[in-house]
Amino acid sequence: MREKISVIVPVYGVEKVLGRCVDSLLAQTYENLEILLVDDGSPDGCPALCEEYAEKDARVKAVHKENGGLTSAWKEGVRHASGELLGFVDSDDWVEPDMYERLKSALDKGQADIAMAGLVFDYEDPSYPPRKETNRMDREVYDRQGLESLYPVLLNDGSFIGRTIQPSRVTKLFKKQLVVQNLDLWEERVTVGEDLQMVFAAVLDAQRVCSVPDYYPYHYWYNGYSMTGGHDPDYLSKILLLKHRLEAISDAKGVYDFRPQIRNDFLSLAVMAVKNEIWRNHTDSFRQVLKNVKKMCEDPSVREALGHHTMDRIGLSVKCYIFMMKHGWYLPCYLVTKGFFTWYYRRRGKDNGE
Repeated sequence: MREKISVIVPVYGVEKVLGRCVDSLLAQTYENLEILLVDDGSPDGCPALCEEYAEKDARVKAVHKENGGLTSAWKEGVRHASGELLGFVDSDDWVEPDMYERLKSALDKGQADIAMAGLVFDYEDPSYPPRKETNRMDREVYDRQGLESLYPVLLNDGSFIGRTIQPSRVTKLFKKQLVVQNLDLWEERVTVGEDLQMVFAAVLDAQRVCSVPDYYPYHYWYNGYSMTGGHDPDYLSKILLLKHRLEAISDAKGVYDFRPQIRNDFLSLAVMAVKNEIWRNHTDSFRQVLKNVKKMCEDPSVREALGHHTMDRIGLSVKCYIFMMKHGWYLPCYLVTKGFFTWYYRRRGKDNGE
């Protein structure tokens, strides 16, 4: 019998769309499949739905735990998984029927530890066309030497959010041992970049990694809230935690000094944090928003990144943001951000005939 694939699905507050996700997994052409529905203390009808699916199909197992967040949920799923291979799917997304069949075939053909594909961002708002995302890799199979050749650009290639390997755990099939041996490195408090910390550690341990080119079987669902987003006053502290965790993983593995790339990645996220504060904060006054931006830009880690980043492939707009943040031009930063997003959304309205 072919190796078993355990697919871990963290479940929380998705009562209306859970069925779409689970049904797409039950329709997989790969037969030796285990589906672990990890109820992370969901307050709606999800716990009962998980049990219903487990009663109807022997491939499904329901796991219940106290609420602890996304990372704690999929880590709990790993502990209950009986398969030799692991996949991950978020409960508001869905996958194509041949996803795990093709990933397993690629894994076998490449004699790899990780197989990866691309994904499609599907939007609830029909005015947003689907958007594809994949890895920035030019080979189908990387052996250990090939992986090491990627280290200088693995987390940042000099561009804005320039990650070479697409960080989503959900587009990949892992050998279980590669995940188990890294469980302690994945901090459950991380809520921005959860997948990046996981994939980063796993790739550094892998001997061979393969990809399925031009294949986008994973559908990442953007609902209204996902698209419009929201103001997160704690975003800077969250990306600081991610930065510290990536540095800890880099130090623990000791195969390459990734700190300059981690700094670049952090600065990219810090620029996004400033934009979010200016555009999404509808609660605080204009003066308070400027104070918040100033506090962000004067954070020691942000100052260090502003002064020592090595991104040499960024566009003019990002260069302008970095210059304004570095030199304390908070009012121009505010005006540029407000002006751009106002223009952008007005333009979208015109393009959509509104």
